Amino acid sequence: MSEHIEHHHHSVLDAFNPLQNRLNWLLLAVPLTLYFQYSGNVEMTFLFSMIAIMPLAFLMGHATEEIALRAGENLGGLLNATFGNAVEIIIASLAIWTAANNADQADVMIELVQASLIGSILGNLLLVLGLALLWGGYKYQTQTFNQEALSINGSLLLLAVLALIIPAAASHTELVDENILNLSRYASLVLLLMYGLSLFFQFKTHSHLFDVKSEIEEQEEPKMTTKDAWVLLILATVLVGWMAEVLVHSVDEAAKGWGLPTLFIGVILLPFFGNAAEHFTAVLVAGKDKMDLSLAIAIGSSVQIAVFVAPLMVLFAWVMGVDISLKFGILETAATFMSVLVANFILNDGKTNWLEGVMLLACYVILALSFLEA
Repeated sequence: MSEHIEHHHHSVLDAFNPLQNRLNWLLLAVPLTLYFQYSGNVEMTFLFSMIAIMPLAFLMGHATEEIALRAGENLGGLLNATFGNAVEIIIASLAIWTAANNADQADVMIELVQASLIGSILGNLLLVLGLALLWGGYKYQTQTFNQEALSINGSLLLLAVLALIIPAAASHTELVDENILNLSRYASLVLLLMYGLSLFFQFKTHSHLFDVKSEIEEQEEPKMTTKDAWVLLILATVLVGWMAEVLVHSVDEAAKGWGLPTLFIGVILLPFFGNAAEHFTAVLVAGKDKMDLSLAIAIGSSVQIAVFVAPLMVLFAWVMGVDISLKFGILETAATFMSVLVANFILNDGKTNWLEGVMLLACYVILALSFLEA
């Protein structure tokens, strides 16, 4: 018994141990970030703060899963999805906070918030889903999944895209910016209400549709005590917040230093590093033919960004006195709309193969190039 307790006792340290998980070697980016920050090298500070977020996001995910194993499947799924997007929430909140307190940086910060939200939706829908279908399709000729659960998520995404397109379209009519801002804020409230109802639907009234229990035969045992898992979660979250703050403050100069558009950094680079751990899981389980789980991660994250995180940030900015609307640039809006259509279309038949994965990846590459030239 005493051995058992002792084993648990070490697990917070174990979680950070690179010998237990190779990704933890990337934690060296944390001290490197500080070193470059003090030596005044902004580009390197930005690069390493972005790299540092990867293993920290993974640790947050690990802690969340440990808590979720004890919390039961539905609550566990919700916890996983919420903390899966915690990095975006933290980065976006810090950028809004910065915009509220430094008027001279407001424009860059608003662009960064909008770009990283769009980038997360695109990254999950095209890059993650594409890699998952490609990797799964490489191992299995055809893979099937639960059509009903997916079509509900697909419809939710289209609803969210509607909320993005209308303000963008309205800006070409007689509406003044203030009206578009009000429209965005009220639309955000509607989206959040919709998100709440979709959770109620998913976990209460129609939970049988979303049951992926049959896929997970081997019941995982929690490796950490609940207390340790919470300690790890809080610790990792605080470190992510710290790195995100460094990142947000160095993004503008780093973009100038590298000659990259802020839009490209926000849409392509940030979501890639912030979600890397989650991406990895979605691709991995697709290779084990657990497509329902893989799609739940990829599509579920997109839905959550679109219907929960984006409206939440608009409202948070409203409270902070920062004008962020759902009116994104015409390129971002078109990219999101087409991606949702392509993904919905490809998953329409309830079957997937590797070629469909390649199509999604091709879309992602074309969009990445367009943001690079933007």
